[in-house]
Amino acid sequence: MTRIAIDPITRLEGHGKIEIFLDDAGEVENCYFQVPELRGFEVFCLGRPAEEMPRLTSRICGVCPEAHLMAAAKALDALYHVEPPPAAKKLRELLYSAFFVTDHTTHFYALGGPDFVVGPDAPAAERNILGVIAKVGLEIGGQVIAARKRSHHVIEMIGGRAIHPVSALPGGMSHPITEEQRLEIIDLARQNVEFGQFSIDLFGQMVLQNQEYVDLITSQAYTQRTYYMGLVDANNRVNFYDGVVRVVDPMGVEFASYMPDEYTQHIAEHVEPWTYLKFPYLRKVGWKGFVDGKDSGVYCATPLSRLNAADGMATPLAQAEYERMYETLGGKPIHHTLATHWARLVELLYAAERMLELAEDPEVASPNVRTLPDRKPTEGVGIVEAPRGTLTHHYFTDEKGILVEVNLIVGTTNNHAPIFMSIKRAAEGLIHRGIVNDGILNRIEMAFRSYDPCLSCATHSLPGQMPLEVIVRDCTGAITHHLSQYVAPELLDQEG
Repeated sequence: MTRIAIDPITRLEGHGKIEIFLDDAGEVENCYFQVPELRGFEVFCLGRPAEEMPRLTSRICGVCPEAHLMAAAKALDALYHVEPPPAAKKLRELLYSAFFVTDHTTHFYALGGPDFVVGPDAPAAERNILGVIAKVGLEIGGQVIAARKRSHHVIEMIGGRAIHPVSALPGGMSHPITEEQRLEIIDLARQNVEFGQFSIDLFGQMVLQNQEYVDLITSQAYTQRTYYMGLVDANNRVNFYDGVVRVVDPMGVEFASYMPDEYTQHIAEHVEPWTYLKFPYLRKVGWKGFVDGKDSGVYCATPLSRLNAADGMATPLAQAEYERMYETLGGKPIHHTLATHWARLVELLYAAERMLELAEDPEVASPNVRTLPDRKPTEGVGIVEAPRGTLTHHYFTDEKGILVEVNLIVGTTNNHAPIFMSIKRAAEGLIHRGIVNDGILNRIEMAFRSYDPCLSCATHSLPGQMPLEVIVRDCTGAITHHLSQYVAPELLDQEG
């Protein structure tokens, strides 16, 4: 058996590796997506005052602290039985919309985009943001930087800090914005709308007009049929901040619709001994292993999943692009993993439009931004859509508000099983007769890159099942000690 390792995998947040095993004929026999780091936030949050959670969990990762801030704040609203004023909800969503613009911009231009703009077979040293700028020009690079800069300025204005914002509290926000700030945000949001339209046009020119890329997107190597999940508003339109969780089956038929505090009735978590990530699945279907289809409980929660689960977008420009995407790729639902990049740009445009809508509402500058809690804390669940998928925070406290139980299901954790399956399917479709090169390995990495995984916040494990491999080498590189626990034999270092 031949072992191929992609270690570390590249252009993602966090750390991971891919292990591929070939049989004697050079065909893929098995494939593993491993996450070798453990953060454990669910454990060391215990014993903390609940009101610290927005500040504490936003430190999980510097990429999407706003998502954890909002999920934590909403969980605390429920835990303290308090309803934020309308202005506070709009202010939170305004900050969150600006955040989505920055995050989706980062992924398309710096992480996922290089595979298309520069090319999947380009030298590794060129498949990055600098390679993208070299291909499309410095002016476009400047637009990318400007989009992130102005959106982070809005986040700092509302959130108190450009990174790891702190303004969301149980019952609302810590401070309002001024009328002058609201008018400034309107101008910045209009620029973001123009940037969103520009990014979709660039995708059309660089990707959709290239038949080789279209064939790659629609190939079986990047296609799998699962259930799809996303938050929707009262009209079943995509919403990032609030709403109900909707799940559709692989045919696009609604399977479930539930409020945040009902998530345990619908979602369960499976554990494997060879990774720190858990595998969520639909409880009413059951865990059937790493297979897709209607009989499998595996579901996706990605930008494409949100669009598949919804009936449309809540803003006009994004809705037009939503319709164009489905018309181009054959209707709903879309099962092509690489089409997630297109869906992400539709969401970027929606976030910019929603940002403008909220800023144009005078109520967003109201000074009434908090309802003080006055009831005993108990239990609370908060759900938002993080860029990488549905994010759930679930807290239990004692009567003094001290946390006694915490559960986090983050976007990447939702997608763990689909990521694993996508990587294996890509490897099986691309590796034959033992022929492997850098371009093929990068195309296998493209399977997980579509999900934009963040392995910093996604990693936690059930007690007593912590896979660990320790290799000690002397100054010559020879192994002197090799210890392991809960690691599958075929995944152990072969030198050991």
